[in-house]
Amino acid sequence: MAILRVDDVSLAFGGLKVLSDVSFGVNQGEIFAVIGPNGAGKTSILNIISGFYRPEQGQVLIEDRNVTAMSPDKRAALGLGRTFQNIALYHGMSVLDNIKLGAHSHLKTGLFSSLWYWGAAHREEMKLREEVETQIIEFLEIESIRKQPVSALAYGLQKRVELARALAMRPKILLMDEPVAGMNAEETEDMARFILDIKEAQDITIVLIEHDMKMVMDISDRVLVLNFGQAIAQGTPSQVQEHPDVIEAYLGHKT
Repeated sequence: MAILRVDDVSLAFGGLKVLSDVSFGVNQGEIFAVIGPNGAGKTSILNIISGFYRPEQGQVLIEDRNVTAMSPDKRAALGLGRTFQNIALYHGMSVLDNIKLGAHSHLKTGLFSSLWYWGAAHREEMKLREEVETQIIEFLEIESIRKQPVSALAYGLQKRVELARALAMRPKILLMDEPVAGMNAEETEDMARFILDIKEAQDITIVLIEHDMKMVMDISDRVLVLNFGQAIAQGTPSQVQEHPDVIEAYLGHKT
């Protein structure tokens, strides 16, 4: 069953058509990749799914619920998480505090309880910290840097911290915008392993945009190919690699 559906979505900025009648479904527990040349509309798709853009026509459904008019924070409450192409962390804060921000929407204590910190708010904070430290920091192998300020970290580790913060939101669906952009080969291999582990161990559905075709074809269950805002192919990695329109538009002619 599709946990996420995008039905006949179109988007334009001024007179420029960005997306034209794009439709696809993402099944529970799969890794679904969106690829295409620069300017094909890939990030616009993620922005529509997450609520940053409103499509001119079409709809977005999460677990058969129409969320097209819903704000990004309400979609997050339904289980939608996201990482960004340009890292969006608080650089003056520690790794641990950045990750804990991802779980903020799940805290139940209000302002009055927070004033009495040694009561319910303190217990909830300690429970949250334990969850973050044992389940997320350990999972992503960043225990040694958890107290460091984000600004002191190398780029690849910052991307890993951003992923940790998204996981702290306890998402059902995780959108990832170019998760290995700017990474070296070792960092890319690590991130690919983490993405597979997130799918297998946590049963989180992943939708990702990525230009690293080797990684996409290695880890994805299905792939959607965009070109000039239109879907030109969709299927398994092997199917899209053999599609003549994909070869011409994006992957290059075979020799």
